[in-house]
Amino acid sequence: MRLVTPGDSAPASIHRYLLPHEHQVITVRRHPAVLMTPIGFVLGGLIIAGVLSNLLAKQGGAIVSWIWWAWLVLLAWFVWKVAEWSVDYFVITNQRMLLTTGLLTRKVAMMPLSKVTDMSFQRSITGRMLGYGEFVLESAGQDQAFRVVSFLPYPEQLYLEVCSMIFPSKDDADD
Repeated sequence: MRLVTPGDSAPASIHRYLLPHEHQVITVRRHPAVLMTPIGFVLGGLIIAGVLSNLLAKQGGAIVSWIWWAWLVLLAWFVWKVAEWSVDYFVITNQRMLLTTGLLTRKVAMMPLSKVTDMSFQRSITGRMLGYGEFVLESAGQDQAFRVVSFLPYPEQLYLEVCSMIFPSKDDADD
């Protein structure tokens, strides 16, 4: 199973972090479930703003407009979270794993595949229902660029693909 076929290409924001001799094997964006909390805040804020507006409508328009301005700030925060989600990628090349995050301040965490000593994945009940999981990585070194990668789509397929790269079969070594 290949999540990125040879003809496909990752976004240009990913290519700038690949070494000339590397090729991408997997490139995935985090699962949209990462946006559940911001969506909950925006919808909850909308309900609260509507109820407060209805209750305080008789007292004057100034307080009602402050309520709606506060909700617009919450909505702008949500749009920011969606924009951040749209540029965050988990990339696995033939030599390393990369986790790129951030919209204005870009952070690229990297771990060589050869340094991964243990990897597991977990799925919460919500993750099982919505189709995402979390990788927990252990490496030979003390300090790790990233240890947990959460909200990954296709967790079983990703797990099998990464394990086959970290622990290649003896038949692959003969080629």
